[in-house]
Amino acid sequence: MTDICSALHDLLNTDEDLEAVARRHFAEDYKQRTNGSWDDRAGFLEHIRHLRSVVQSVEIEVLDEFVSDTRYADRHVVTVFKNDGSVTKQEVYVFAQLDSAGKFTTLEEVTLMLTGDADDRNLGNAK
Repeated sequence: MTDICSALHDLLNTDEDLEAVARRHFAEDYKQRTNGSWDDRAGFLEHIRHLRSVVQSVEIEVLDEFVSDTRYADRHVVTVFKNDGSVTKQEVYVFAQLDSAGKFTTLEEVTLMLTGDADDRNLGNAK
C-alpha cells in the first residue's frame, strides 16, 4: 500500500522516471482535486513535471494519518525548497481512495500556505 509521504518523496526527491513512479503509487484512472480543481492522471503528471522543473527537494512531515480498508486520510506539512533558493511551507489535508493493489485512485486535498511568497499559494495547482 502506498502513502502520501512515499509518493511525494518518489515524485519530487528523486530523478526516477515519472511514469514508473506514477505506476507504483497511482492507479491508471487516478483523479485528483486540489483546492477545488479536478485533474485526471495526465493533468496530475503535467503538474508534477512542472514541479520537478522548479523544486529542488521537499521535506514531508506527516502529522496525522488514517487508513481503513480502501480509505486514506492524512494531514501533512510539506516544506518545498525551490531551485531559486526560496522556501515555502504548506499544510495539506488529504482524503483519498485506494484500489485493491493499494494505489491511490482518487485524492482530494486542500492546502494552507504557512510560509512563502504570494505566488506559492497556487503551487498545488501549478503547471
